Amino acid sequence: MRTLAAVATVCVCMAGAGLWWSAGAAPAAPEVVRLGAADAATPVASTGADKLEKFKGAEPKPMPPLSFVDAEGRRVDLADFKDRVILLNLWATWCGPCVKEMPSLDRLQGQLGGDAFQVVALSLDRGGRTAVEPFYKKTGVEHLTVFLDPGSESMKALSLRGLPTTILVDPEGRELGRVEGAVEWDSPEVVAFLRQFLGHGGGPARGRGGVMKTGG
Repeated sequence: MRTLAAVATVCVCMAGAGLWWSAGAAPAAPEVVRLGAADAATPVASTGADKLEKFKGAEPKPMPPLSFVDAEGRRVDLADFKDRVILLNLWATWCGPCVKEMPSLDRLQGQLGGDAFQVVALSLDRGGRTAVEPFYKKTGVEHLTVFLDPGSESMKALSLRGLPTTILVDPEGRELGRVEGAVEWDSPEVVAFLRQFLGHGGGPARGRGGVMKTGG
């Protein structure tokens, strides 16, 4: 049964990590960069930025072939985005932490999206377009393209441990690292970090809030 229910028969929201874990699947654990502090008393912005720095020295890893569809049902391959830095976000409308971070992903795409960078928000909703388009409209998402994986093939292909998971992909299509849990993607710290991969100058980053947030 090619559905998310078949891949993860029981999903539990782990509020501490801001992640929906799959109890039915146990893939080999990939290297994960976790953002934010374990202790609420620890400054989130500084510890999150420190952990993001791990991406810099990370050895790029090959990405498996990955195909999905757009809102019109046309096949899209991850390789189609070669020559851009890709922030591949795996999410679903039923995932609380995913819903929480979606507006910041939309703002990030509006701010950095273009020939050098794109947020690819890949929905694992079984309802596909009928689930995602109303959600985008309701939440005011304007900059993200609808990409769909209703059969949840990406769960296995990418060895996902839960949702949301976000993978940073270099212009050669290689994985630089991944983050589990919700992040304030348009915070100045995260935007400045991503600009380093785009070769942009370190000018003032437009963003909201000023801190990097994680959690459910």
